[in-house]
Amino acid sequence: QPTSYHACLLGKPVMEGKAVLFKKFADLDAFDLEVNCDDPSKLVDLLVALEPTFGGINLEDIKAPECFYVEQEAQKRMKIPVFHDDQHGTAIIAGAGLLNALEITGKDIGAIRVVVCGCGAAGFTCAKYFVSLGVKQENLIAVDVKGVVHAGREDLTQSNYLSEVAVDTPMRTLKEAISGSDVFLGLSAGNLLTPEMLLTMAKDPIVFACANPLPEIDPDLAAATRPDVTVATGRSDFPNQINNVCAFPYIFRGALDCRAK
Repeated sequence: QPTSYHACLLGKPVMEGKAVLFKKFADLDAFDLEVNCDDPSKLVDLLVALEPTFGGINLEDIKAPECFYVEQEAQKRMKIPVFHDDQHGTAIIAGAGLLNALEITGKDIGAIRVVVCGCGAAGFTCAKYFVSLGVKQENLIAVDVKGVVHAGREDLTQSNYLSEVAVDTPMRTLKEAISGSDVFLGLSAGNLLTPEMLLTMAKDPIVFACANPLPEIDPDLAAATRPDVTVATGRSDFPNQINNVCAFPYIFRGALDCRAK
């Protein structure tokens, strides 16, 4: 049975890679700390205790909803920048990509229909950020492993963070939600967006297939299916990368240079 200790071991190469990216792109010296702890309160206590050592803290791979508590509580108690990259780094770059794609396709952000597939820390924060940019709440459909995040779902209690993006809709599946939509944002798993689904999207569809290492739809397959599609992925070996590496090194560089608190 996997434990938090195993998760630390599995995540270490990723965290070491993050430290390399900080140095490569922002000339920041960073080192990784994998913490064998599954208690959010204890994790916050540890972060607070480590504050004298660091200029900033980049949180990584903490699942929702615990990630929201850890970040917010640490920010309240600490005087250095604390940033959950999976949430905000992804949202910043996805939002920038959305604005650029809308400019290319000539679409109005207030009139588009958006489907967000995958509603963990990254997907949830992207959904909220898209709404802040001008997407109408009623025009954004979030989908998770249980289907469409709709107002009538039994698991959407007041304490469930997903209730913030739930909408009143008869749609229940990704296939239903994608039909007629203008934008697909995938932060889920590979090959979930089929060519048949893509064909049902509106004219000049925008597809951000950001699952790694396997996108929700292969960009070459998407282009072959819909010549009018604008495609981006989370991978650096495909054009139009939507990846938080485009943001987090520079955000921390700026935060540290201006001594942000």
